[in-house]
Amino acid sequence: MTPLRQKMIDAMLVRGMALRTQRSYLMAVAELAKYYHRSPAQLSGEELQGFFLALVKERHLSPATCRLYLNALRFFYLHVLGQDSFGVKLQVPKQEQRIPELLMRSEVSRILAAHGNLKHRMLLSTCYGCGLRVSELVSIQIRHLDGERRLLRVEQGKGAKDRAVILSPTLLQLLRAYWRELRPPQWLFPGADPHSPLSIASAQKLFSEAKRRAGVDKIGGIHSLRHAYATHQLEAGMPLHQLQHQLGHQNIRSTLRYVHWVPGYQESRSGGDLLAQLEQPL
Repeated sequence: MTPLRQKMIDAMLVRGMALRTQRSYLMAVAELAKYYHRSPAQLSGEELQGFFLALVKERHLSPATCRLYLNALRFFYLHVLGQDSFGVKLQVPKQEQRIPELLMRSEVSRILAAHGNLKHRMLLSTCYGCGLRVSELVSIQIRHLDGERRLLRVEQGKGAKDRAVILSPTLLQLLRAYWRELRPPQWLFPGADPHSPLSIASAQKLFSEAKRRAGVDKIGGIHSLRHAYATHQLEAGMPLHQLQHQLGHQNIRSTLRYVHWVPGYQESRSGGDLLAQLEQPL
C-alpha cells in the first residue's frame, strides 16, 4: 500500500465516513492513477479534466457517477495533498433532476405479496414499513429490534449516525412471526452464509423481481419503497419533523421535497400503520 493511499484511508476514518464511501473514493483515485500511469499528486488540472472527459466519452458514465468521482478527487486533493483547488474549474455533466414515480398503496401491496419466500417478503415489508435505505435494511441485526418499546435501532445510517425508528404494530407482529419461523441468529436478513447479511445487490434484485411479478412497470429500484413510505406517512398526517427523523434526513429540506406529492397535507399527531392499510394481506 502506498503512503498516499494509507493517508487517504486515515483521513476518511478520522472523519467517520461510511465504508461504502471509503471504497468508492479509493476506487476513483486509483482509476485516475491507472489512467495516467502516474501518481495523482503529479497531475495537472488539465489532465484531471481530460480524465473526466474520458469518463463521459469512453466509459459513458452517468452524471451521478461522474459527480461521485469529482467528490472523491476533491477529498483527496484537499485532505490528503492539502490543495484547496485543482488549478482549473473541473466540468462534469449536470445530473438530471427527476421526480420519482410514486408507488400507490395497491402497487406496494402487490409487490410485497409477489414473493412466496418469507425472508424476501419480510425484507420488502420492513423496507416499506420503516422507510429505510437499502444499506440500512440489510444491516439490521436481531439485537437492533426493541419489541417492548416498538423501536428499530438503525446503526450508522447515512452520515454515520444512529437513530431509532418507530415500528408499527403490524410490522412488529410480522417480524415476531418471521423470527419464530426462521430464527435468524444474528442478521435479520442473512445471506447465503447465515453469518453474513444479504447483500445490497441481492436486495435490489429481489425487489425488481417482485415488481415484475406484480406487474408494476414504474421506474425505480427498492428505494421506491422509501419514497412511498414518506409520501404515505404525510398523507396520514405525520409531522414533518417526525418524518425527518424517521428517514434520517440531516436537513429538513430533504423531507420537504415529499410535500409536493401531498398538496392537501395537514399535520396531525402521528402517522399511520402503513402495512395495516394495504389492500391485500401480506
